[in-house]
Amino acid sequence: MFSKIHSTGLLGMEAYPVEVEADISGGLPQFDIVGLPDKSVSESRNRVRSAVKNCGFDFPTGRITVNLAPADVRKEGSVYDLPMLLSLLVASRQITFEHDGLAFIGELSLDGSLRKINGALPMVMAARAAGMRSIFVPTQNAAESSVVSGINVYAAASAMEIIEHLTGRSQLSCVEPSSFPAEPQRRCLDFSDVKGQLEARRALEVAAAGGHNIMMIGPPGSGKSMLAKRLPSILPDMTFEESLETTKIYSIAGALSDNTRLIRQRPFRCPHHTISPAGLSGGGSVPKPGELSLANNGVLFLDELPEFSRNAMEILRQPVEDGMITISRVAGTLSFPCSVMLVCAMNPCPCGYFGHPAKKCTCPKGAAARYLDKVSGPLLDRLDIHIEVPPVDFDKLSGNGESERSSDIRERVNNARLIQQKRFDGTGITCNARMDPATTKSFCRLSAQAVVVLEKAFSSLGLSARAYDKILRVARTAADLDGSETIETKHISEAIQYRSLDRKFWRSG
Repeated sequence: MFSKIHSTGLLGMEAYPVEVEADISGGLPQFDIVGLPDKSVSESRNRVRSAVKNCGFDFPTGRITVNLAPADVRKEGSVYDLPMLLSLLVASRQITFEHDGLAFIGELSLDGSLRKINGALPMVMAARAAGMRSIFVPTQNAAESSVVSGINVYAAASAMEIIEHLTGRSQLSCVEPSSFPAEPQRRCLDFSDVKGQLEARRALEVAAAGGHNIMMIGPPGSGKSMLAKRLPSILPDMTFEESLETTKIYSIAGALSDNTRLIRQRPFRCPHHTISPAGLSGGGSVPKPGELSLANNGVLFLDELPEFSRNAMEILRQPVEDGMITISRVAGTLSFPCSVMLVCAMNPCPCGYFGHPAKKCTCPKGAAARYLDKVSGPLLDRLDIHIEVPPVDFDKLSGNGESERSSDIRERVNNARLIQQKRFDGTGITCNARMDPATTKSFCRLSAQAVVVLEKAFSSLGLSARAYDKILRVARTAADLDGSETIETKHISEAIQYRSLDRKFWRSG
């Protein structure tokens, strides 16, 4: 007695079709699962055995073999519990139904109820691509699964609900996106709370408009963290493609709440400095997304940057540049997107007062230089904008004047990002910071006077080729904020100013 049920598996960011085959033959009772299952899949036999009995069916006797095809790809997770149960019931002739074009995913409890699984969104997309007309998922995965059009999604709380639907005894309703409320707006801190720091506010506006990485350096209490935590309030709206990609990552990581269809607000991740390199990059025997990927299309904020381990900081170099991180393990080599806006904050020395206008640095001789040197030159070179955040004087703190609101800044940022979307339409580039050298040369047209300014700065500051390109991209964003097609002198001067801070601290420290 043989049966075959369709399901899907997950490998990295991509899902693929899986056929769950069951064969029941004579012989001593035995239950084998083949097809490169991992520990969690092998444990399915116990969950399935209990669920079959508690759903009111007889567990088949004899030699049971379940094959997960294709057999050359390692299977992990509990997603195959539901298709295994159905395959056994069909093979033992306890139920019959037309299973062509139907796919099933879900973890079973011992009583036959269904539990939430990770990665439902990409699995539903893979089922649609494989030609499935319907897919059955746990109720908790209904919201994210409803995003996928072109396939009927049915959500159930238990295996019995699905069996009754398949055998015609009751009917499940197809899941509709309108069944779920919109994602609640995240409450963001507002820039109107910030007193002074006009230069830093402007730098963050440019960074948000172009997706640029930024470093803020200044003494304790100057407002670095305060500014960074208000950055989400001025980030541009996400496109549908960005929302879908970010939602897939959170689905795979199991970080998506039950009623969330799509993540429509840009992520803001702020890991503690004790995080391991694997925590940043992602890892595990079968790699899962780390903080870099969870911040995809959003912000990764690293406060007190020199306190992070050297290995953790150096892991950032290539992914931040490429927007993709590749992790190699015995189980395979997987890639996850990590198109992040990296925001870093740090003190200039261990005590925090090196270069302070009023307070004296109490660090031993050479301590400031050693502290600054924890941030390597190659990593610093990959940060587009370097801005000093000086202490705020009493008059600005005690003044009654109201600072500009985040809503006003965000409007300018959205307008600038709209210009970029039209400019890069069809290229796969999402913002100015993601331009490659060829695109940078094509779209960063400078006025004659701006060329002269850039040439002088390149010679006097000893800039690298990477810094040259980054200056052009930041200047392009400054011009977009002004609605200017040509990069003028003021735009290139502002971009150059954002590349000079490392000369002040790292050369004098």
